[in-house]
Parts: sequence; C-alpha cells; structure tokens
Amino acid sequence: MTRIDFYILAESAADNRLMFTCRLADKVYNKGHRIYIHTESQDQAARLDELLWTFSAGNFLPHGVCGDSLDTNLPIHIGCANELSVPGDGADSIEVLINLAPSVPLFFSRFARVAEIVDQEADNRLKGRERFRFYRDRGYTLESHTIS
Repeated sequence: MTRIDFYILAESAADNRLMFTCRLADKVYNKGHRIYIHTESQDQAARLDELLWTFSAGNFLPHGVCGDSLDTNLPIHIGCANELSVPGDGADSIEVLINLAPSVPLFFSRFARVAEIVDQEADNRLKGRERFRFYRDRGYTLESHTIS
C-alpha cells in the first residue's frame, strides 16, 4: 500500500512550499529514488523547474518538465499532467510522488510513497485537510511531519 507523508510547514512565505519541495527532492534523489512532482499549474511547474537549478549553490538536481521532449531516464519529472501522461509505469518506475496540487491526483496509488506539502496559507491548509481525510477514509496509514 502507498505510504502517505504530510509535511506541515510552519510558514506560508512566497515560494516556501517550492523551496521545501526542492530540499525534499534533493533528499529523496540522494537516496536513489525517482520522483514525480505534481504541480497545480504550468506556471508552478516552470517556477519549480527554475528553482531546481538554483535552490542550492553547487548542487544540481537532474530533472525535466513533462512534455513531448522529456528524457524519460531523468530521475526527477515535473508536471501537472492528467493520469494518462504521468510517467511511472514499467521497470524503471518512479517511486515517489510529491504533490503540490490542491487535490489528490487520481494516479497517486501507482507510487510507493506520496509526499503532501502543506503550508500555513489558509486555502492550502484547508485543501491539505481535505486530502488528509481522503487518504484516511480509504485506510491509508498517514504520517505527519512538522517542519519549522
């Protein structure tokens, strides 16, 4: 069964969720896992693409934004795609989904782990609670991590 982790950020500063996503992706990537980061929009995907190049001096996370020219061998994929175009099936499947979208992606169960990032902005907290209830009501074991 898919493991679900909620990361509750103490602040709601601009780009806070995206910067934490970069740090989490770095940690997961360095453990040898492949990642799909599901964003809420193309604009958010583009901003995250930019941050993954610059969030840490001297550190680069090999990644690509989902589309026709994406190298499927990259360890990190970014997109806001529908179920049919999300990478992750086959022998080189992607193990970790980081969800930045306001709703639960329909394809979440194809991943071994899901990371939900919630900050203190009112709408993000509300949507995070809805996602928490969705997973809980379906019997998933949930872990919460408070990030200060």
